[in-house]
Amino acid sequence: MSKIKSYFLRQGLTRVKVDEYLAQNFYTAGYAGVQIVQSGLGTRVHIFAERPALVIGRRGATIRKLQAVLEKVFGLEGVQVTVSQPDNMELNARVQAFRIARALEMGYHFRRVAMATMRRIMEAGAVGVEIVISGKLSRERARFEKLQAGKVIKTGNVVDVYTDRAIAYAKLPLGIIGVEVRIIKPEAAKPDILLRPDSEAATIAAQLSEEASEGQGEQRVKEIIEGGEEGGEVQAKS
Repeated sequence: MSKIKSYFLRQGLTRVKVDEYLAQNFYTAGYAGVQIVQSGLGTRVHIFAERPALVIGRRGATIRKLQAVLEKVFGLEGVQVTVSQPDNMELNARVQAFRIARALEMGYHFRRVAMATMRRIMEAGAVGVEIVISGKLSRERARFEKLQAGKVIKTGNVVDVYTDRAIAYAKLPLGIIGVEVRIIKPEAAKPDILLRPDSEAATIAAQLSEEASEGQGEQRVKEIIEGGEEGGEVQAKS
């Protein structure tokens, strides 16, 4: 294995270890994810959490301990930790999964919690959402409940690009309850090709014809293809 491949494999493995460590220790803070950026000045670790104050701690005590752990245990150099909330917590699968798990541990009924969570996610603009809760929900025999709303896509490239999925676990007296949340982001509903109105398409076609006669047509077409013109595909009906 080349040095380049081994380097990126080590980087990816370190990120996964840090992510699992943070998810386990900052479960109550609504941990949502982490970004690790290495540079010549050190390593910048950006943590996303629903409640950043629980990650920072009183007078920064928790974050200082975290910096020491990242340097000594995970081998990161010159660690600088920043904490903030994710852009849209209602569309973050990990935040929603941890919310459901915490609500189950507090004694709320699983179906009521799942329905309320789905409603908030759909109101935030999601295309679809699926919540699966499994374990000993109401009796000694384990089972699972699957609740869906909207359009849930499970195949194709859309799953990799526009689907956010997370799993959380709730510790109850009857046993461990698993929570899986799958959110289809709003971008999945946008069309890949935007058709312009016939009048606008005819105007652009006329401009291209004039520029082609002046010897500038090839460059103009290249600019439109590469995004020089506002997004969309020019198409006119015959």
